[in-house]
Formats: sequence, C-alpha cells, structure tokens
Amino acid sequence: GKSSLTIQFVEGQFVDSYDPTIENTFTKLITVNGQEYHLQLVDTAGQDEYSIFPQTYSIDINGYILVYSVTSIKSFEVIKVIHGKLLDMVGKVQIPIMLVGNKKDLHMERVISYEEGKALAESWNAAFLESSAKENQTAVDVFKRIILEAEKIDGAASQGKSSCSVM
Repeated sequence: GKSSLTIQFVEGQFVDSYDPTIENTFTKLITVNGQEYHLQLVDTAGQDEYSIFPQTYSIDINGYILVYSVTSIKSFEVIKVIHGKLLDMVGKVQIPIMLVGNKKDLHMERVISYEEGKALAESWNAAFLESSAKENQTAVDVFKRIILEAEKIDGAASQGKSSCSVM
C-alpha cells in the first residue's frame, strides 16, 4: 500500500510485490503552483499498533501521510493508533498530516467508506484523499496535496526551489 503508492509517484510504475519490512528513502523533484520542490520521502517500515516511533521520525519533517487500505478494517483501526503515537511524538508542533485511503480501485473488497475516512480526517483536522497505487494521477495528487498543506502552515512559499521532507 504505502510503498506501492510512493513508488508509483516517484517512478511512475505500479509495483504489486514489494518487501514491506524495509524502510526506504526516495527523492523527487516536483513543481506545484510554479514552485519547484525537492521532496525527500521516507517510506517507513510497516507500522502496527505495537510499533515504537524512533525520534528521527520527528526531526526535519514537513508533513506526514498516513495510509490505510479501504479494504481493511484492521488497517483503519491501526492508523488511529499510529496517529495518536505521532501526536505524542511531535507534541504541539503544527505539522500537516494527511490521511489517505488507498486501494480505492478495489470496489468489491471495500469495507471502509469514503465518508468514514473523511470523517476521521476531519476529526484530526487533517487533509483527506482516496487513491490507488495503480493510478499515477491519484498518487501524484496525494504528494501535491501534502505540499500545499505544508505551505499553508509555513506561510507563502519563497520563490525558487524549496526542500520538503515527507514521512
């Protein structure tokens, strides 16, 4: 899910089988509203309700994208726990968080509605999108949106290149 979405965005291809046990960092140059951003994306190892977040997950990060599968009640429940741990870690610092319901293309297997995802995001004051790692445009939309959310918090973008780290 997370890794496939990231690889679709960075490399423009859908990878069905990916080793979920590793942490990976990707970089990508993207232009949003005429501003060029150098993104550093940290694709974390699979997190669960028992995971402990390393302190490095809160250093020099401009935004967080939390991904669950619309085909899994467990992933939807786990993402709530991860969000709570994230808030405990970053404290009162205002950092954009985006909730993404992935695998929206799997209509027949869907168990979490769009409305449920949106309501959860609203309760967190977070942005919300649904995506499919199989569709490049929805993957691009996710990462463009987190940049826009970070800009809202950081104020008007300076002209030229900016750097943005997303986890």
